[in-house]
Amino acid sequence: MVEVPGSHSGWTFVTNHARVLAAIADNPNVRIRDIAAHCRLTERAVQRIISDLEQGGYLSHTRDGRTNTYRIEPDKVLRHPAEAGLSVAALLSLLVQDETDRTGKPSGLAETSGR
Repeated sequence: MVEVPGSHSGWTFVTNHARVLAAIADNPNVRIRDIAAHCRLTERAVQRIISDLEQGGYLSHTRDGRTNTYRIEPDKVLRHPAEAGLSVAALLSLLVQDETDRTGKPSGLAETSGR
């Protein structure tokens, strides 16, 4: 099993928005608390990121009691001009596969994308 690195300062290759989206792709019913722990963010930061993703049309959710079920829009293209034409599904196929390799758990991407 790969050891989880300690705290980190400086730049990274993957944004917090991508990390949160990947955590949701792995489990569409994941709790904000669990996303925060997994991504090493505060719950408030995760709430802001989810709000950003929803406002951008990348993510939506339905509420059932106290549980949120998230739905990712897999065909939505990424925002930056350098990634023109690259879909959310293409990005997540890289990130979620990596998560599967690390944890040995199957990805929830197909369930999340509605395919």
